[in-house]
Amino acid sequence: MAEILIVEDEPSINELIRRNLSLTGHHCTQVFDGCEAIEILGHRKFDLIILDIMLPGADGYEVFDQAHGIPVIFLTAKSELSDKLRGLTRGADDYITKPFQMLELAARVEIVLRRTKKSEKYFEMDHVKLDFESRRIFVDEKPVDCTPKEYELFETLVRNRNIALSRERLLDLVWGYDFEGGTRTVDVHIQRLRAKLGLDKQITTVYKLGYRLEAPL
Repeated sequence: MAEILIVEDEPSINELIRRNLSLTGHHCTQVFDGCEAIEILGHRKFDLIILDIMLPGADGYEVFDQAHGIPVIFLTAKSELSDKLRGLTRGADDYITKPFQMLELAARVEIVLRRTKKSEKYFEMDHVKLDFESRRIFVDEKPVDCTPKEYELFETLVRNRNIALSRERLLDLVWGYDFEGGTRTVDVHIQRLRAKLGLDKQITTVYKLGYRLEAPL
C-alpha cells in the first residue's frame, strides 16, 4: 500500500481517482488547490503525487517544486508537447492527459511505484500468496504450477482487485491487442485459476461483463 496525494481541483475527477486507487489498496489524501497541496507537503510524507497543472492558488509546477523528490504523475488537460516537455524536464515521472482511462492511470501508478520501490512486493489473501518479484503463486505456502498466461491473468486481477474488468479488457491486458483468439480464452483461464487456487468465491463473474477479484483492502 502506498500513500498517494491527489491534487485535482475538479471534485468528480479527484473522487474517481481516490475511489479506484483505494480499491486497489492504496491510501489516498485529497486536496483541491495548489496552496493546500504545498501546505500539506510541508508536514506529511507521500510515496506519490498525482498532480493537475491548472490549479487555483498555486499551479502544478509550483507544487512540484515543493515535492522534494516525491514521484509525481502530472494529470492535466494540457496536451501540447511544450507542456509535456516542461513537466518531464522538471523531473516528473509521468504525464497523462485528460480525458483518461482509469485503468491506464492505475497501471502507470503501479509502474512508478515499482520503479521507486514503493509498490507492494507480494499480495496475500486467505491461503493464496502472489510474489510479484519472482512471478510465482503459492497456495498454503506451496508453489502452484501455473502457465505464464495464468500468472499474468491473476496478477492483472490482483492489481485491479475489486474492479470489474470486461473479458475484452482482460484479453487486451494479458494477451495483447493483436491476439486473434476470442474471449472464451479468458473464461477457460479463469476456470483454471479458480480450480488451482481455490478462489471460486473470490474470483467472481460480473454478469454480461467479465470478472472481478474481490479482496479485502
